[in-house]
Parts: sequence; structure tokens; C-alpha cells
Amino acid sequence: MKRTLLGLLAGSILAGPVLSSPPLGLPPVPIPEDNPLTEAKIRLGERLFHDARFSADGKVSCATCHDSRKAFTDNLPVSRGFMGKTGTRNAPTVLNAAYMETLFWDGREPDLEGQSKQPFINPVEGGLRNHEPILATIRQDEAYRKAFREVFGVSPTDISMDHVAKAIASFERTLVSGNSPFDRWRYGGEKDAMTPQQLRGFRLFTGKARCVSCHVVEQTQALFTDNRFHNIGVGFKRIQGKEMQTAAAFLKAKRAGADVDKTVLTQANMSELGRFAVTENLTEVGAFKTPTLRNVELTAPYMHDGSLETLEEVVEFYNNGGRLKPTDPLSPFLSGGIRPLDLTDEEKADLVAFLKALTSPDLDRFAHK
Repeated sequence: MKRTLLGLLAGSILAGPVLSSPPLGLPPVPIPEDNPLTEAKIRLGERLFHDARFSADGKVSCATCHDSRKAFTDNLPVSRGFMGKTGTRNAPTVLNAAYMETLFWDGREPDLEGQSKQPFINPVEGGLRNHEPILATIRQDEAYRKAFREVFGVSPTDISMDHVAKAIASFERTLVSGNSPFDRWRYGGEKDAMTPQQLRGFRLFTGKARCVSCHVVEQTQALFTDNRFHNIGVGFKRIQGKEMQTAAAFLKAKRAGADVDKTVLTQANMSELGRFAVTENLTEVGAFKTPTLRNVELTAPYMHDGSLETLEEVVEFYNNGGRLKPTDPLSPFLSGGIRPLDLTDEEKADLVAFLKALTSPDLDRFAHK
């Protein structure tokens, strides 16, 4: 059971980025019954989110890969963790992650609480062997001891990673952004909020280009994701002809006790298995979660591996039916809706212009102080 941010805060506005109602274009934020939002918990979560001591070299925090100055991404193809180590996945924005039904590109965690625990102990992210150094740091920090006592009513010795995760997740649930030109046009009645080119792009988005099939727009709100998983052809070349061999090797390692989170971030070929790593369903080889398109202008590069540098490349990739060039091979696991679009150069430009109309105007309010 979940409540909503709107229901929880009805009639009051908390300090900082917490709103008493969702921004234009978005639904109320779902809140877990076992992790209600409080102002103190949000403040604690923000501090934990930015604390670089929770990594092997003392230089990496959640905010390293999810920087508020970069729309909560890092603008790198794949993220750099402790000692500059790199993994295999692009850092998705945390903005509006509160609406995601699963977390990570392959959906291996069902909620923000579960997701927040993993990067600390990944060998190419936080680099810690386990969570104990985090708890030790917190228990020795007077400000943290006081905050955890206030928020959770626990003594220092009883502080757990569940408490840490709940605080971080609470902060992340306040990172919601709408009010884009598109929102003002569609949901706010501002007829001139989008340019004529952006309006043409929206017609393509919902029509000829068929983007709306996965990046959902509804009558009263738009998450720009279906929260589902699709194989659109990204990363296919890496394991072309080796799909079954790679899948078999992954399953063997998983049966032997290999951690999925660590495996997909350290084994490049296995990373391309996508949702299969979670479900073990062969129909989901190479399928990755549909990301939100909100603020997509600010979150380059794109795709789960950061392989497409610009929105123009993304549109070209889809226009060619799941490949950058029409002569490139197609994945045999390609989702059914991925096929050539036959867009003209003008239509491609219009579509890119529309995507830029999804940028929220006030992201600086999230800047960490």
C-alpha cells in the first residue's frame, strides 16, 4: 500500500523542494506506507546522498553520478566510481525516479530503498566490501547520531542500512520536475508555450514516429515511460552471434552465487543481456527499461550504455529501425515495434525540437547547498 506526496502534505508546504502538490504534468508521488515522508528525514537523506565518505576512496557519493548541476546525471557514457573505475551503464537521472515501478536499467530492484543500497558495495562504484564502514561512519558522527535518533527513534548501535536507504529514498522522492513548455501547453492551456516546430514534433511523437507507444502521454499527466522493457537494438553488436553463449555463461555464474548488480557492471558482454539477467526469460535478452524523456535535453549521452551522444543520433537510430546505419545488422531479439520510420530531415528536426520542450525551467531549485 502506498500513500501519495499530495495526500501526505495536503494543506502544508515543507521547506526546500517538497511541494504540497505535484508539478504540472505529473501525478501525485507514491509514498510507501512503511516509509512516510518527513521534513527531517528528507534533510537527512539529502546529506547521506552527498556524503563521499561512503566509498572506498572517500571521493564518491550518490551525487557523483547524479549531480544536481547536471539534471541528476553525470553526462558521461558510463559512470566513474571510486579510483576512476568505470562500469558498463549510463547513469539515468534521479529526477522523477519516484514514479519508476522498478529501478536500474534492467529493473532488478523494485523501489528506491532497494536501489540505494547497491552502489556503495559495487566494485566499480563505491568499492566497499560491505555496508559496515558506512554504519561505522554514521555512528561516530554526532550530527548523524542526532538526526537518526530524531527521524527513526534509534540509538547509534541500532542504526541500520534500512534506515539509511529509507532516508535517501525519501530525499529522492522530492526530486520531481514538470512545468515544462509541453506541460504548460497540454495541461496548462498556454497555447503559445510551445513553438510551431515543437507542435509539429509532438504530432510526429504521437503519430508517424510512434514514440508515444513506449514514452506514454496521458490526458491528465505524462511520465513519458511505460515502465516496461524493450529491446531496441542498442548494444547488439557487442554480443552479436554470442547471445545464447553469453546468456548461458551468465546463468552459470548466477547459479554459482554471482551478484547480478556486480556482474552487469563489470562484465561488458553480460551487461548487454538486459532484463534477462533478472527474469531469465530469453524473450527479454537485450531488453532495457524505457527511460523518462523529461529533461532529456540535459541528460546526454543516451541509452543504457551511453552510446548515442546527441538527440539527433537517437532520432536517427530509431528512424533506421534500431541501428545507426541502415546497413548495420539487426538484433534477432528486437522488440516488435522497432522498425524504420521513414522520417524526412525536417521531421527529424521537428522531433528533436519537441524533445527539448520537455525541459523543466526551474531545476536550479534542487541545487545542493
